Amino acid sequence: MQGFVDIIQGFLDLGATVILPVAIFLLGLLFGQKPGKAFRSGLTIGVAFVGIFLVVDLLVNNLGPAAQGMVDRLGVELNVIDVGWPATSSIAWASVVAAFIIPLGLAVNVIMLVTKTTKTMNVDIWNYWHYTFMAALVYAISGSIIQGLIAAVLFQIVCLKVADWTAPMVSEFYELPGVSIATGSTISYAPGIFLVKLLQKIPGVRNWNADPDTIQKRFGIFGESIFIGLFLGAAIGVLAGYNAGEVIEIGMAMAAVMVLMPRMVKILMEGLMPVSESAREWLSKRFGDREIYIGLDAAVALGHPAVISTALILVPITVVLAVILPGNSLLPFGDLATIPFIVAFIVGGARGNIVHSVIVGTIMIALSLYMATDVAPVFTEMAINTDFNMPEGSAKISSIDQGGNLVNWIIFKLFSLFN
Repeated sequence: MQGFVDIIQGFLDLGATVILPVAIFLLGLLFGQKPGKAFRSGLTIGVAFVGIFLVVDLLVNNLGPAAQGMVDRLGVELNVIDVGWPATSSIAWASVVAAFIIPLGLAVNVIMLVTKTTKTMNVDIWNYWHYTFMAALVYAISGSIIQGLIAAVLFQIVCLKVADWTAPMVSEFYELPGVSIATGSTISYAPGIFLVKLLQKIPGVRNWNADPDTIQKRFGIFGESIFIGLFLGAAIGVLAGYNAGEVIEIGMAMAAVMVLMPRMVKILMEGLMPVSESAREWLSKRFGDREIYIGLDAAVALGHPAVISTALILVPITVVLAVILPGNSLLPFGDLATIPFIVAFIVGGARGNIVHSVIVGTIMIALSLYMATDVAPVFTEMAINTDFNMPEGSAKISSIDQGGNLVNWIIFKLFSLFN
């Protein structure tokens, strides 16, 4: 068993930039592509994700220190540290239930496709770590591997059903035909779509609009995404207490994110479209005109300027929420750079309206802070059991991404009733 676990862990350690091209290559062969064409599709998608993650690193490396600067200026003292998704995923994969998740997850996806209970073929195996965390969390309170795996399957089913539901929006708004997003952190914020629809029915509020097109019409070239990134980045630098040079530096970095991310997503689609077309032809011959979506990482949605704009505005709001919300103990830090991923469905539901997206995003993040605080004791116990190096001076840890994940929290509470 340990050898199998080591093989799986070794494959996962290669990261999404290797796992996804391999998955796309095999998928292309399955759908009848010639090896050379399938290899090119996989390679192109790998190159696109290398570019996407380089831009994400640019975002993370600049937002992290800025967030720390804001926290220091506010003098915040909260006893639960947000360790972010990288640490959370490492804790999840170190659990004893981790070895079962990938084969189980693939089997569940295939069964749901065959039984027509989902239209999504999720090739984003890297993000199976969300299912693993769900299983590890329930295992921590029950000591039962079976219960943990049932919880992981429930989490996966919700992800696939929400991915199906939101796929038309992803196709129309993000211009990603044939793609769905089943990333666990993004799925958690899908209920925000209903809040957006509610806002759009409130007289007066429904007229508050600031989408990228409207901003550009009003401010001319200064409304272009490159200038919006520069302005929002500089504003975050000012709030973090940076000097003039550092303010300009973070402004330039955010302007670069705004320009480079859409370019990377275009390269991704160049690799994905041939596989998508082959999938449609293959399925059409065998099952009629049945529609199948290819499930990808939520990073594909970051190419829209409204997503990054909404996320940059929400960074200081999240820090302030953590300070003023009574009962919250989570100090947001590691997952502040994850905000673009978690608001993708909200921005899509609002059709790029940044005002509505920020309002709904604020409500959803407030809920996440409370949920992350609630699961912190079990989260911390899991980390200690895996010999995780706790941050210096921290009594407990959690994260906005998975600790504050609505689907994760509901399933956790359900199993808590019986354990």
